[in-house]
Amino acid sequence: MTKATTRTTKPRGRPSRKAEIVATTERLLREKGLAGVTTRAIAEGVPCSEGAIYFHFEDRLALILAVLEESLPEMLVPLHELKDKIGNDTVEANLVIAVGGLVQFHQRVMVMVCSLVGEPELRERFRQSLGKDGRGPDRGVATLVKYIEAEKVLSRIAATVDSYGAARALMAGSFFHVFTAELLGGAEKIDAKGLVRMVLGA
Repeated sequence: MTKATTRTTKPRGRPSRKAEIVATTERLLREKGLAGVTTRAIAEGVPCSEGAIYFHFEDRLALILAVLEESLPEMLVPLHELKDKIGNDTVEANLVIAVGGLVQFHQRVMVMVCSLVGEPELRERFRQSLGKDGRGPDRGVATLVKYIEAEKVLSRIAATVDSYGAARALMAGSFFHVFTAELLGGAEKIDAKGLVRMVLGA
């Protein structure tokens, strides 16, 4: 008798297009603004069916939020790394790297954020989504505050420095630099070192 050969086959199915849909949405946002982000344009850009978009995302705003989530690591990774730098290197060098992460994040999301401001309904839903799990600029500010407070304990930052004010100034400085660059077409790099020195009173 011969033993029957059992073959195992992987179930066939269409590969997920979610990552491509998000990437295409981000490209359209940059090239055409929020008004140019339609399910038809996204479907043509992927390419996929419009039904495939709604399979992964409830609606257009959910998709735009996914694009924002995709870019979060550019801000959060450099900020989260600050906890391992407490007491190491120099405070200035550590915060300059963190500001670089903020700038990269703001460069990526500026067009999306500004577009949202112009659409009241989408803007309100965006605000509600931020309140659910602590997303938004306060998340980054809180991480900066923790680092500054820890360095103050080590006397590497003056006790007189307002930790929350300094953290918000770093976040705002990055945002304003990118905003004016997008609006006016400036190409100058942010003076991260000067910004850090200013907020720390150095």
